Parts: sequence; structure tokens; C-alpha cells
Amino acid sequence: MTQKTEKLILASQSPRRRELLKQISAQFEVVPSSVDEKLDYGLLPEQNARLLARAKAEDVAKNHPGCWVIGADTLVALHQEILGKPIDVADAHKMLRRLSGKEHRVITGICVVGPEKTLDIAVTSNVRFKSLSQEEIVRYVETGEPMDKAGAYAIQGKGNFMVREYSGSHSNIVGLPIDELKTLLSKTGFPITDPSHS
Repeated sequence: MTQKTEKLILASQSPRRRELLKQISAQFEVVPSSVDEKLDYGLLPEQNARLLARAKAEDVAKNHPGCWVIGADTLVALHQEILGKPIDVADAHKMLRRLSGKEHRVITGICVVGPEKTLDIAVTSNVRFKSLSQEEIVRYVETGEPMDKAGAYAIQGKGNFMVREYSGSHSNIVGLPIDELKTLLSKTGFPITDPSHS
């Protein structure tokens, strides 16, 4: 056993990411970053996701030297246009009308800042919505669920009814691609243990 503490920190207050991270680590601390999530519309969605994930991780890591810090940022892209979190109810309606019947990409940037190495990647999944009626959109927005979600929906919540099919990582669509995160952590030297065997 080494004397070094292998402390893992999630730089996000998202309850969805917290639950997903429990799949690969039984113990971690949650320290939300104070980064302003501004997008650069001159960049590709993948670049924005990676830059924001890195900014969040580095923001927390500067106050926690010697730890492994995970930052993540999830974006929805229709073609190359980024759909962030809706600013109000009307914006949520507009986003869902645009996504109705179409395929879009869900991109999560993840970054791990370790004591000796920092790595980041963007992971993409594809999601196709069924055609939505105006009544379905109104009813769903009234639940309040879309208001803090990129693209105005949650695949793991009430919004699942809108999804006709998806390809790629499901955990990525929820907000934290677990398999890819395990790879990043191992490459930065964090010892991965399976919580189910602990």
C-alpha cells in the first residue's frame, strides 16, 4: 500500500453524474466548479465540450493539489448548432419542436486533472426523436424537467418517451460516459477498482 492518498473529486453538482460515477468509484468528493459556462460559437460542439470540461476540472484542481479531479460538460448539437439549457419555457418549447422527428448528437466533454497528467476527450452519442405533437411538448415542459437540461430533455427521466432510438454510450447521453472515463482515469494513474467487488 502506498502512503499517497488517491482522492477523487467530481467537479459537478449534477446528481446524474454523481450516480454514474458511483459505478466506478465507491468514494469521491463533490466540489462544484465556479466556471461560467460560456460557449464559443466559433468552435465545434466537441471543442466547446472539451474546453468547458477542462475549465471546470482545472478550476477545482487548483485548490486540491495531488487529487484527481473530473470535469464534464454535456451539449446537444443539431447539425453543428449547439442547443444548451433553455433560458425559459418558450425556449424549451422551441428546442423540442426543432428536435422533433430528427436525429441529434449528445456530446460530453470529460477531463481528468491528475497529479502528473491532464487528459480530456469528447464522447458523442446519436439520438433520434419521434415526431412530437404540440400537446406532448407542452405537457413535458410543464413537468419542469427540461429547464436545466441541455437540449431541454432528460433521456433517463420523463423525456424518455420522446426518444425513438439512440446509438453510442447511454451514460454519455445522461451526462458522464463511464467507459471512456475509466480509460482516462487509468491513463492519468488513478487506480480503478470495481465498487461491486469491494
